[in-house]
Amino acid sequence: MDIEEAIRSRRSIRAFTNQEVEQEKISRIFELSQRSPSGTNTQPWHTYVCRGEAKDAIVRDVCALFDKGEAKSYSEYDYYPDKWNDTHTARRRKIGWDLYGLVGIKKGDRERTAIQARRNYCFFDAPIGVFFTTDAYLGRGSWSDVGLYMQTVMLAARGEGLHTCPQAAWINFQEPIFEHLSIPNDQVIVSGMGLGYEDTSAIENTLVSEREKTTNVVNYVGFN
Repeated sequence: MDIEEAIRSRRSIRAFTNQEVEQEKISRIFELSQRSPSGTNTQPWHTYVCRGEAKDAIVRDVCALFDKGEAKSYSEYDYYPDKWNDTHTARRRKIGWDLYGLVGIKKGDRERTAIQARRNYCFFDAPIGVFFTTDAYLGRGSWSDVGLYMQTVMLAARGEGLHTCPQAAWINFQEPIFEHLSIPNDQVIVSGMGLGYEDTSAIENTLVSEREKTTNVVNYVGFN
């Protein structure tokens, strides 16, 4: 698979099969991704890859917290703002309702909305769960570097015939993740991610999110 195909075929997959992922593929993904760029070569990422009992324990404990309504706030981790501007609000709502429409969730159906949200904490049934952390003292530049690393992981996964779903949703339930993966307290979670084979029969995987026209985001200066 060439790089253009990998970029264009990468999507956030929200339904995976239970097919096991070969260890060799997982190793190649992370070995290749270690070539990701970072400011002054700090390489400020730590990666925790889990499956089996460890993953199941995280899913169990986080789902229990979700069911009890004990999620923390994104703003507590300075991750998302308390209030979005109109542009970003519109984009968030669009992708949300596009997904809900595919799976038959109507506006106001809080019960089914919660069920769909809960699937985040099952990695959308992916057999492999991944968590990306950085050292807590680092600033936004290092978080940007971790984002570059995550993108490389996602594209490398496509090269192995796999799909991913990056998930900020795990941010709000860090304690069980730290406990089950023995993550040091001087680190902070940047994102979770499901990794595996796409369930091609799942309607939610037909969703292809819209992108803004480049004319609205790319500014050319000094070109004729």
